[in-house]
Amino acid sequence: MRVSAGTSTRLGASWDGRGTNFALFSATATRVELCLFDSQGRRELERIALPERTEDVWHGYFHDVVPGQPY
Repeated sequence: MRVSAGTSTRLGASWDGRGTNFALFSATATRVELCLFDSQGRRELERIALPERTEDVWHGYFHDVVPGQPY
């Protein structure tokens, strides 16, 4: 799974046609992980830490996550 810093400017999951940026607010978290599940949402496939924090927003850009991916 290719992951880069992404951006903190838009909260939630944002698809741009090539990959998905994830950003979420937490004033107290010391780490945030994105959990990806199989197509039925039953089995966890991967757990990846969001690589960046800008003020209180954790964020990361996932090059291989497309619309419809359960998380």
